[in-house]
Amino acid sequence: MSRLWMRFGAFLGKTLLWLIGLGVFGYALAMAWFAWQHSGPVSAQEVIPDGEAAMTQDVIQTAVRIVDQHRESTRYLRDAHAKAHGCVKAVVQVLPDLTAELRQGVFSEPGKTWQATMRLSNGNAYPQFDSIRDARGMAIKLLDVPGKQLLADQQPRGEQDFVMFSHPNFFVSDVAEYRQNVAAQADGKKLMAFFPGWDPRTWQVRHLFIALATLSPAPESPTKTTYFSVSPYKFGEANAKFRVMPDPDSCPVYTLPAQNQKLPNFLRNALNQQLSTDRVPACFVLQIQRQDPNQYMPIEDTSIEWSENAAPFQTVARIKVPAQDFDTPALNIQCDNQSFNPWFGLEAHRPIGGINRLRKAVYEAVSDYRHSRNDESTSR
Repeated sequence: MSRLWMRFGAFLGKTLLWLIGLGVFGYALAMAWFAWQHSGPVSAQEVIPDGEAAMTQDVIQTAVRIVDQHRESTRYLRDAHAKAHGCVKAVVQVLPDLTAELRQGVFSEPGKTWQATMRLSNGNAYPQFDSIRDARGMAIKLLDVPGKQLLADQQPRGEQDFVMFSHPNFFVSDVAEYRQNVAAQADGKKLMAFFPGWDPRTWQVRHLFIALATLSPAPESPTKTTYFSVSPYKFGEANAKFRVMPDPDSCPVYTLPAQNQKLPNFLRNALNQQLSTDRVPACFVLQIQRQDPNQYMPIEDTSIEWSENAAPFQTVARIKVPAQDFDTPALNIQCDNQSFNPWFGLEAHRPIGGINRLRKAVYEAVSDYRHSRNDESTSR
């Protein structure tokens, strides 16, 4: 009997080794296929697929449904990044020695200083405990920006917005995939967001892994996180993505006291501790990554991270968030009512690609819906 068990154990061991070998071989083949499919030159121009306008309308309806689902008793929230850690004043200064090819749009004047508003947030559509794995968001609004605004009905704004979150690529490629994904999540069928049917060809396993990586543990503070634009924008005649990174060397040395991460709003507490209690500013750098069309750096697929080896990020400005009191009832209401939109800005920084075209319609529709509902609630 013992000899039989030994033979059976040896058989199981060999079978396991074969399965592991096949798995490694299959993974290597998949990686090789992916590298082959995602290599070579790409278009530097937008390519709009058929039916995108109709798909966009579907997304708007779903987004409004999410706003209705997650509304609180007294107010309607954003369909994403609903929970703010705070809106703070910031100063954005263009590098004084910026090279000529980087002098574009709001960065065209070396040494120029812009007053700005910055909103820091969680990514979820519902306000949840900060300790729950989530994406984190940063939106920056430059104020008193001269020049013609992209949106014809927003000319008085004089703003340039940069909207970012804490992962370099998105878990959907385009508008069609976004429509399918967000509809499944709105229906509470999260698994179907990435596995819409029985056909394995429709499965989005790579995008599921991107989504899981996006839902990261909470940082020590919102000021300790790197934020990415994910989608591309014009940068003068070039195409580019944006990134904001912490720049502690440009601010006084500061060690944040340990925060109680069991508290639901400990990230707001951390921000308040640094800026309001300890009166220590926070510093960042604003960087751009210009597209090299000879590399695989597509405009229309936001699931692809542009390689830093192919196109390194270049710093164009420094951001300082001065010590300030931001966590008051009046300022929090003002923060909640503030609208950030990548389409608030100049032609030199026009959003491009399918996800940005979708944003244009969805942001406007959801913002209008949310503000009108909140105004109705206030008037009652």
